[in-house]
Amino acid sequence: MRTWMQQVSILNKKFGVEVIWVTSGAIAWAVERTDFRSPKRTLPQKQALSAIGQPLIMDQYNLALHATGLLGAQVLLTAGDMKDRKRSKNLKNALHEILHWKIIPILNENDAVSTEEIQFGDNDSLASQVAVMMKAERLVLMTDVDGLFDKDPNSFPDAKIIPFCAKVSAKERKMADRKAVSSMGRGGMFSKLIAAERANKAKIVTHLVRGDLPNNLLAIAQGQAVGTQIGGRRGTK
Repeated sequence: MRTWMQQVSILNKKFGVEVIWVTSGAIAWAVERTDFRSPKRTLPQKQALSAIGQPLIMDQYNLALHATGLLGAQVLLTAGDMKDRKRSKNLKNALHEILHWKIIPILNENDAVSTEEIQFGDNDSLASQVAVMMKAERLVLMTDVDGLFDKDPNSFPDAKIIPFCAKVSAKERKMADRKAVSSMGRGGMFSKLIAAERANKAKIVTHLVRGDLPNNLLAIAQGQAVGTQIGGRRGTK
């Protein structure tokens, strides 16, 4: 988180990039800090864990941002906030104002109050919806693999990364496991491709990159080939 926020600071100050950050992991953080260890969780238990974990996450982000002279703003959302025209407009205005103040919005799904009817499903969906709403130029989705491969790298040692896709097609969706999820959230590669497809329709370039790759965000800003780029022109800064 510290290295991510250091990159965000450089993007903001050196490249003039306005960053909206979408995070996950509130429940995972809460599990680490409590005695709750059961893999089976009721909806109220998930909501309670989220309420415990969210401020822990925000504390870490702000500590990392403060070290660079920046400040973070917490924004918690449900899918209902995006679907309601008035609330969506208020959200858009608030995010624009936060960015105008040179503060980094830190977004997450409000799991403490969300139910199946008003869930985004995963933070990849949340990120792509916000990117479209804010007319972003780029959507960066960080994962635990190097990008999109031509076949499952866990089963095929000769699998090769796909550095560029003009758009997401049925072929790319077929290569992603619908059931695979991250250890820190609900989204896997399939959800990232769906998010990229939504962004692509709005002319937003999407990057699928490994989250712990050093300086991954700066590499993208400098036009380096990192992970998988979906949409735009190959290697475009």
